[in-house]
Amino acid sequence: MNAIRILRRPRVLIVGCGDVGLRCARRLLARSAPPRIIALTTRPERAAQLRAEGLTPIVGDLDAPRTLRRLAALSATVLHLAPPPPHGDDDPRTRALIAALGTRRPHRPARSGAPGAGRLQTRRQAARLAPETRLFAACGGARAQARIVPEALSRAWPRPRLRLVYASTTGVYGDCAGAFIDETRPAKPANARAKRRVAAERRLRRANARGAMTASIVRIPGIYARERLPLARIGQGKPALVEDQDVYTNHIHADDLAAIMLRAAVRGRPGRVVHASDDTVLKMGAYFDRVADAFGLSRVPRITREAAQALLDPATLSFMRESRRLSNVRLKHELGVALRYPTVDDFLGSLHAP
Repeated sequence: MNAIRILRRPRVLIVGCGDVGLRCARRLLARSAPPRIIALTTRPERAAQLRAEGLTPIVGDLDAPRTLRRLAALSATVLHLAPPPPHGDDDPRTRALIAALGTRRPHRPARSGAPGAGRLQTRRQAARLAPETRLFAACGGARAQARIVPEALSRAWPRPRLRLVYASTTGVYGDCAGAFIDETRPAKPANARAKRRVAAERRLRRANARGAMTASIVRIPGIYARERLPLARIGQGKPALVEDQDVYTNHIHADDLAAIMLRAAVRGRPGRVVHASDDTVLKMGAYFDRVADAFGLSRVPRITREAAQALLDPATLSFMRESRRLSNVRLKHELGVALRYPTVDDFLGSLHAP
C-alpha cells in the first residue's frame, strides 16, 4: 500500500474558471479517481467559492506575468479558457501563460552511492521515474523497490509533455455568407475580438512546433444553457433580421462543451482545430423564435438590415454580419464525442419533459 501511495495524483490546471470551467471541474470530480484540480483566479475573494467546489485556487493574473511563477511544472494538463484582453489585435495573456508553463524547475539527480539511492524514497523521486518503472515498483512492493538500479534515480526522467486545450472562437472565420465550412477553412477575422483569438492560436502553434507543449484548439460558437438563454433580449423585444437577410448561427450546450474540452485534453492532436458545434442548423431569428415559444414569450419583431443599423448597438450588429454553418465531423470522428444535446430543440424539449 505504501508503494501505491507514492504514485502522484494527477493534476489539471484550469485557467479562466468561469461557468464552463466549473462544469469541466465538476465532471472531473465526479470520476471514480478524480485528479487534483487547480484553478487560476485573479480575485482572492473567489478562492472560498472555488474551494467549496473542491478545487485548489491559485491567485494570479495573466496581465501580470510575475504572478504566474507558481504555474511552472504545476500540471501536465491545462484547460485554457481565459479570454484575450478587451483591446488590441494581440493576446499577451496567452503569451504570458505559455511563458509561465514553459518554465521548468531543474532536477538535481541523486548522487551515486548516496544512502538509499536505489530505493523509492519520496513522492518526488517516484514521480520522476518512467511510468513503467513506477508500475513495476507498485506491483512488486518493497522487494521490487530494492531492485531498482541506482541509475534510475541518478538521471532526470522526462516529465510528461504538457497538454493544453485552448478555447477559441468560430468568429475567427469572419463572414462566410452562410457557407457550410469545416476546420480547413482559412481564418479571416473581421473584428479585433476575433483577431486576438487568431493571435493566440498562432502562439500556441509555435509552442507546438518548438516542442514546448501539445496544444489543441477548440473553436466554439454560441454557448447556451438554461442560465444562458436570450430570455432578457426576447423579453425586451429587441428585433432580429428578416428571414431573407438573416444569418446562420451555431450553438453548443455548456455541458457538452465541458465534455468536449476534457475529451480534447486526451485525444486532441497537436495544433489540430476542432469545432465544438452541435447539429443545429438555424438562423438567428429562428433561434430566438424557438426559445420564445419554449417559454411562452412573444416572438421578437423582424426588421431589415438597414433598419438594424439605426436601432441596434455595434456589438449586436457585429454578430449579424457573420453567417456560417459548421461541420462537426472531426468532433464526432476524431474526438468520439456523443452530444447530450445534439440540437437546440433537443435541449428545449427536455425543459418540459416529465
